[in-house]
Amino acid sequence: MKNIDLLNKVSQKLRISILSMTHGAGKNGAHAGGALSIVEILAFLYFGGIFRYDVDRPYKVERDRFILSKGHASLALFGILEQVGFLSSEDTDLFEVNGSPFYSHAKRDLSRGIEFSGGSLSLGLSYAVGVAISCRMDKLDNHVYVLVGDGECDEGLVWESLMSASNFNLTNLTVIVDFNGMQSDGHSIDIMDKTNLGDKFHSFGFHVKEIDGHNLDEIEQAFASRDFLKPNAIIAHTIKGKGVSFMENNIDWHHGVLSKELYESALSEQK
Repeated sequence: MKNIDLLNKVSQKLRISILSMTHGAGKNGAHAGGALSIVEILAFLYFGGIFRYDVDRPYKVERDRFILSKGHASLALFGILEQVGFLSSEDTDLFEVNGSPFYSHAKRDLSRGIEFSGGSLSLGLSYAVGVAISCRMDKLDNHVYVLVGDGECDEGLVWESLMSASNFNLTNLTVIVDFNGMQSDGHSIDIMDKTNLGDKFHSFGFHVKEIDGHNLDEIEQAFASRDFLKPNAIIAHTIKGKGVSFMENNIDWHHGVLSKELYESALSEQK
């Protein structure tokens, strides 16, 4: 892979940013676990040369779109937008500060590279389908990427949206599933078993790739193997809280408060 050192540095910096914002949120806490699980995916998307955006022309109609349907992972989105220049460190320092536009779920602001107001799960995917249809109607040669969580796939609107994407053969749409096996109320397998999630996407007419969502080579290969004749889905198997030992696969860190002691401990692992 080209630029592997760069992508590793981006990933490390993004994890540190997520931890810093979580700590800065104080007693409000933050959704650190689910943000840490998508770090490598966002690092590759924004720095791997696959996703077309222009910081100087944020309203450019031909731009690709990234829509974070899994809205509670806004920490990762804010962190990567800072690295590419849509946001500043002063902006991310305002996370969860009263009156700030940067809080637990991102608010749509195209000038800052934010395409969607995250919140209720599944709405981002249905929105992405609509955007993909609109871009096709306008004959734009661009692509819509949307990231959902595996817990989010419990929602019925997810499947209505996938059915629509297949029906309209949205070849300009890629759905990325952050399959970390956990959701706010426990392990996904105990709540709604999605072990065969890839098969379900395939049955809905998607080209499907299942990968290790922390392996940059596999991430690159998944995006490079896009099928141009049907909608695409990448099932990224990840670890909730990846990169911080006491957060990994720990449901308590779906949303948690990061004390100074824990913050320093988490930072010491970012090498």
